Amino acid sequence: MESADPALTICARGLSRRFGNHVAVKALDLDVRRGEVLGLLGPNGAGKTTTMQMLTGNLAPTTGAIRICDVDLLENPATAKARIGYLPETPPLYKELTVAEYLRLAARLHRVPRAECAGAVNSAMARCGLTDTGRKLIGTLSKGFQQRVGIAQAIVHDPDVIILDEPTVGLDPNQILEIRSLIRELGDKRSVILSTHILPEVEAICTRVQIMHHGEIVFSDTIAGLRDFQGGRMVSVTLQRPPAIDALRDIPGVAAVEAAGEGRFRLQFAPGADPTAALISRAGTGDWGLQQLTPAQSSLEDVFVRLTKKEPVA
Repeated sequence: MESADPALTICARGLSRRFGNHVAVKALDLDVRRGEVLGLLGPNGAGKTTTMQMLTGNLAPTTGAIRICDVDLLENPATAKARIGYLPETPPLYKELTVAEYLRLAARLHRVPRAECAGAVNSAMARCGLTDTGRKLIGTLSKGFQQRVGIAQAIVHDPDVIILDEPTVGLDPNQILEIRSLIRELGDKRSVILSTHILPEVEAICTRVQIMHHGEIVFSDTIAGLRDFQGGRMVSVTLQRPPAIDALRDIPGVAAVEAAGEGRFRLQFAPGADPTAALISRAGTGDWGLQQLTPAQSSLEDVFVRLTKKEPVA
């Protein structure tokens, strides 16, 4: 497998992982380009952590191939891993070391030249808001600051690819804003994969989203592409004297209707249709008291719930 695109920093094809009879990840294809922040989402057990462990070389795939900056991860693991920074869900901290000692160790493990270690450590501490904690033992820090140390070790060697598993766990609201800003900054010139259960965080940071369910990618699109999820646009309508919901479903071009309470409804368009004019006409002749009609779009939460709940969507 070769990558012809120089901007493609991660290229995975046919990635699968089996644990005994359980298939955790099934024939997954994944591309991430420089300048992208990809949100990798899914319910517990969807295969996200297994996928990230394979992409970072911490877990061998059962089948498939992975290239990091056009280097085969399975054939040349040391060279490929040098291009990766990884923050697992539980940060790999040595709590008996000071922050500076630990980051110097991380820099050397990542093959940062000895003469450049001090500058790399100082830069990582500054970016993660750790400048005043260099001499403190990691074990004495709050959970939020320990999380910052975990992020610092992932970026101390200035990698091309940064993979973050739940990076804002344990942070207060101000710290979360700072880390979000840092992730956006890192994503300007690098590739970032972010796994989190905080959906508004994904919408605030990521340029693209992939949702996993039962080991497979079930949704992949840009944040802007969410509005066209499930075959078309939507409108939100508020009626002073709403009819029975079947009357709204009978309007030509309406594929589905969702009641939102107090005379409010969301109408999904059938593919290629625009029932707006017919809705306005029916509201007038039926004396429904049309108060508001605005475009609506699927939120990330809508998409996530529809694709990952067990029962099929009607």
